Amino acid sequence: MTAVRAIRQWGRSDQAVRVGPRSALVLGLASLAGLMMFVWPLLVRVEPQSMQHGPDAPYIFIGILPVLIVVVLAELSEGGMDSKALAMLGVLSAINAALRPLGAGTAGIETVFFMLVLSGRVFGAGFGFVLGCTSLFASALLTAGVGPWLPFQMLCSAWIGMGAGLLPRRVTGKAEIAMLVGYGIVVAYVFGFLMNLWFWPFITGAEVPYHDGHISYVPGDPVWENLHRFAVFTLLTSTAGWDTGRAITNTIAILVVGPAVLATLRRAARKASYGVAPTFGTPFLPEGERRHRMAD
Repeated sequence: MTAVRAIRQWGRSDQAVRVGPRSALVLGLASLAGLMMFVWPLLVRVEPQSMQHGPDAPYIFIGILPVLIVVVLAELSEGGMDSKALAMLGVLSAINAALRPLGAGTAGIETVFFMLVLSGRVFGAGFGFVLGCTSLFASALLTAGVGPWLPFQMLCSAWIGMGAGLLPRRVTGKAEIAMLVGYGIVVAYVFGFLMNLWFWPFITGAEVPYHDGHISYVPGDPVWENLHRFAVFTLLTSTAGWDTGRAITNTIAILVVGPAVLATLRRAARKASYGVAPTFGTPFLPEGERRHRMAD
């Protein structure tokens, strides 16, 4: 029953991108593969060499783009993404790209994630996944933020948008805003946690006054010991500053503009009638009756 309910949640008719079983499988496998890109140094012995991933990051970038193409093609073949959904995707990607420079990440002020959460909430998990990738890619081009970190940012943002689309649908009103605020706070810290994880194993000589003597990655140590060091590293370098600033930004933005943005996006979704095929062959109506119906 849980699996059936999950598939129904992914394939709701009111979603801009309806995700069928095949597309849900593709997204699930892509997410699992992406998660392994973050955690693989904890599972195998790897020697820290530099602050960056070096040669593997471009391959991850090349690997993400085909996944997105497969998702889009799968949706097109299943009738899940039409021209209206593509147009909305382009508009929201442009808005997110324009919003990001307003904060530029200073002190954790990130103005892109609240819009991603609200859009994923309205248009669904599949749309949120693709929007997370396109928004971060477009904003990186706009802010000259292209680098080895970009594929990881795209994937994390895709998960944020997808998760927003999977939140309970029956929650409405003030309870919905409270739920979205809570979700925005959680993903703010999760985003920081994962983005630290992508480069932390490759930092050398991170020494602080700590009982173990350092908070850097130790090749070959048990997973839990390295995770403990990483948790301390994140707490000292990210949680109290950048991540908390991101959480506060999400909270304020969702509380202040969330209700209005949700209403606007839902109005646009109703007018677009996602998933409703256009009808042809409408019977001829007399001029008077046609005007009457248009007036209604």
